[in-house]
Amino acid sequence: MDMMQQKPEPPLVRKVQVWDAPTRLFHWALVLLIGFSWLSAKKGWLDQHMLSGEAILTLLIFRIVWGFVGSDSARFTRFLRSPVEALRHLAHLPRREPDTEIGHNAAGGWMVLGMLLLLLAQAGLGLFSNDDVFTDGPLASLVGRKTSSQITVWHAWLFNVILAVMALHVLAVLTYAVVKRHDLVRPMILGWKRLPERIAPPRLGHPLLAIAVLACAAAAVYGIVHLG
Repeated sequence: MDMMQQKPEPPLVRKVQVWDAPTRLFHWALVLLIGFSWLSAKKGWLDQHMLSGEAILTLLIFRIVWGFVGSDSARFTRFLRSPVEALRHLAHLPRREPDTEIGHNAAGGWMVLGMLLLLLAQAGLGLFSNDDVFTDGPLASLVGRKTSSQITVWHAWLFNVILAVMALHVLAVLTYAVVKRHDLVRPMILGWKRLPERIAPPRLGHPLLAIAVLACAAAAVYGIVHLG
């Protein structure tokens, strides 16, 4: 009888490196650059604003390539699941259960993809925009003044959409912390989380490969900017 009443032992857990340094540096550098882009636009520091936009575009190209050749947890093929699975995951959101995800969950993966595409579109529009006074985007001359001015309107409007999506992202992180007791911030800072021993750690991409990809992305942006 005593044996039947014994509670099952909790599963053994261990530290697992789930996020590589390049992915974490990309994430926080992007946060800082988006903040600086907003500030520089408000202050009228348009030269610095464009440099920030070019840096963001470099990071986005890096992240897209890293999503194919980088660590398992950073690869699109690993965290982009079917929309049905994403909806099923959201349906289980109120449940308090252990965090067993290596990287992005089924719903978070689609949010990450959406944010990357929105930021890529924003950076691309910025290349063709102008301030109607002194400063033109590096590719504004390729589309003409009227089209460039229209693109500038889209560029400003899309940033409001990005702010709304970022707010939704922060709200989702807070919801996971409060409802499910899942800490999604610390792993993106330190790189590791505690997972059951049965879960195999992801394969991590080599840092030298990340540096090479970043250098190629910077060279690509440099070439794009000087097309103008």
